[in-house]
Amino acid sequence: MSSFTQSNLSRAIIPGARFRAIKDFVLGRDYELHLNFVTAPEIRRLNKIYRDQDRPTDILSFPLETGLGEIYICPSETRRAAKLFDRPYANFLVFLFIHGCVHLKGYDHGGTMERIEVAVRKRFKI
Repeated sequence: MSSFTQSNLSRAIIPGARFRAIKDFVLGRDYELHLNFVTAPEIRRLNKIYRDQDRPTDILSFPLETGLGEIYICPSETRRAAKLFDRPYANFLVFLFIHGCVHLKGYDHGGTMERIEVAVRKRFKI
């Protein structure tokens, strides 16, 4: 049984996306994932605590234990970053979610991670 929860603490409108299907494809149906949409001050606080960077960011991924993780996405930072990458906001939001899932799978930035992300984006037409 797929375990996926989504919360929106940011008050932003979150475009509909196939988050659960992407999660199941990348991490597996048994992986328990909590997706949280948060404000810039909240993601800045988390970024400071866990990465020692005192600034907001668009996404943070936290593997909590085997088969359990959390992703935090800041919609306002995602909107800003989408413009930098010349992508529509809804598209970039899903792009980031895929990126976070691949991190939770255990990959770091590099060629292998990029190849996996490209395959997932093709599969889900992102």
